Amino acid sequence: MSSAIQVHNEIGKLKKVLLHRPGRELEQLSPSSLADLLFDDIPYLDVAQQEHDEFAQVLRDNGAEVLYLTDLAAQALKASPSAKEQFVKELIGQSGSIAERYRNELTSFFSSMTEEEVVGQAIVGLTAAQFNPPESTGPLCRLVSSDADFVMPPMPNLYFTRDPFASVGNRVSHSHMRYSIRHRETIFSKYIFDYHPDFVDKVKFCYKNHWPFYIEGGDILNLNEKVVAVGLSQRTYPEAIEIFAKNLFADEESTVDTVLAVEIPHVRAYMHLDTVFTQVDYDKFTIYAGIQKDMQVYALKKIDASGDFVAESYKAPLDKVLAKYLGLDKVMLINCGGLDSVASAREQWNDAANTLAIAPGVVVCYNRNNITNRRLREEGITVLEISSSELSRGRGGPRCMSMPLIRSRL
Repeated sequence: MSSAIQVHNEIGKLKKVLLHRPGRELEQLSPSSLADLLFDDIPYLDVAQQEHDEFAQVLRDNGAEVLYLTDLAAQALKASPSAKEQFVKELIGQSGSIAERYRNELTSFFSSMTEEEVVGQAIVGLTAAQFNPPESTGPLCRLVSSDADFVMPPMPNLYFTRDPFASVGNRVSHSHMRYSIRHRETIFSKYIFDYHPDFVDKVKFCYKNHWPFYIEGGDILNLNEKVVAVGLSQRTYPEAIEIFAKNLFADEESTVDTVLAVEIPHVRAYMHLDTVFTQVDYDKFTIYAGIQKDMQVYALKKIDASGDFVAESYKAPLDKVLAKYLGLDKVMLINCGGLDSVASAREQWNDAANTLAIAPGVVVCYNRNNITNRRLREEGITVLEISSSELSRGRGGPRCMSMPLIRSRL
């Protein structure tokens, strides 16, 4: 089976990448819904789209083929006579108790739409005002709901395509998302992998989204062909890392023999490993120094072909552990925000550590993190800056907004 996924590292030349251009789902955000939808602020959609288009163009200008999630999902639904109906059924089933009460009405609502419209509406969601005709009689849940209540919640986090799944070598870790509001985001990739002609029967899995423990794509970093780092974070659990590692180790086609579980504080500010730590070159990484002392590392090392492994903890500094497992004399950890603790915390919050490498020593970064970007350039890294006034309000940077599908091997 030839694989549609080929990502064995973090820094190889980026050849194909999956994005989602933010849409009207951002306009469903309101002050009262921010916390439930995992946002801290409301981006201005027009500018967010301009910034995202700029990001996509930078990737194209540097040789990457850019695919869009909505296009692939709609094409997948068209590829099978039953796919659209199954998609709608699953979408409603995962949209909460209110959607379940309206199952028949929602099914009828979506059935008249094209595949492109179904995908778009699924992401935007539906409020009571948009879906319910004004009535004085009917189910109690309709009569007591306000116009702003969601019959089907939107998916404003979907432009962070890194999270619903992760490319790992020639396979995929399909995420079990930590928060229920994000569970439906994995439906799109499921149907792409199951039905899209470019992916069906060409993708193997090392984790599946219906398995019991939480794991998210932003915590998974392919350090090289043998070593994968996984964040032990607010959103990824140790039990999931063990299952993930065992499946990689048991796959005879996998070259991975070590999984480094890196524990970070389990708080929203550091929701995933890639918000505090990313690779920018063979021997260079960005890091948020404010939590470096708390980054306990555990190594899960393959024992045999059955997938059995042994786990060890390390007291050594992170750079020493990385050098050991990457076979390097030393590695450099570049502090985001430099040495000033206030600047470091500010720029980490604005995703300075969330860089996207598109080739060895070439990274895409938000332009607002000027101190970090200067430090990267001082260390010989080519920094391609993109505008970030609105995209950054969603608490994710260039790495969060991209899912590599194919990279060059080093």
